[in-house]
Amino acid sequence: MSDPSVFSFIISFVLHIDQHLFALVQQYGAWLYVILFFVVFCETGLVVTPFLPGDSLLFAAGALSGAGLLSYTLAMAVLLAAAVIGDAVNYEIGRLTGPSIFHRNNRWLNKRHLLKAHAFYRLHGGKAIILARFVPVVRTFAPFVAGVALMHPVRFLSFNISGAVLWVALLVSAGHFFGNIPLFKTHFSLMVYGIIAVSLLPILYGVVRSRLRRRARRCR
Repeated sequence: MSDPSVFSFIISFVLHIDQHLFALVQQYGAWLYVILFFVVFCETGLVVTPFLPGDSLLFAAGALSGAGLLSYTLAMAVLLAAAVIGDAVNYEIGRLTGPSIFHRNNRWLNKRHLLKAHAFYRLHGGKAIILARFVPVVRTFAPFVAGVALMHPVRFLSFNISGAVLWVALLVSAGHFFGNIPLFKTHFSLMVYGIIAVSLLPILYGVVRSRLRRRARRCR
């Protein structure tokens, strides 16, 4: 994963995801649903692939449905299934791995990302599973951390489904209704930047809130 060409491809895929998906739908047709499922499943279900596009992919899929190249209902169902199943698998991996994972050095696991997700989970509790859906990287690690923390399976499932419905419905619908407006379509890359920026707001909010709390404690 240290090959610069791999990272260049990933960056190109994220920033020009509309071009890639339009080419893929023309080349593979209905098989694009399988590709969409696989990418979202891996991004949410495997802690070693947090670099895959999530928010921008959902928006672009919605834009394709708005252009009549994909079924809005089927795309929504496929992406929702991928998001729920991905988090469920990630959670089970966390439960099986156990807390000892925090003390190991693993070349495939970014420990800094894991600790950031753990702090996010401790700050927001069960709601972190929902909020993390809208935060890149943390989205990949949050269900894993919930599994390590042995969150009750039924409680996790409720947060998992709620977060997936909000995440998929909002972004796919946004792409469906706004992705093909000429202004947005012309500046699609800027839209992707905007989506990524908005997705980072929960992290910024958590950092600012945590610092204000620490400052308030010092002043007491």
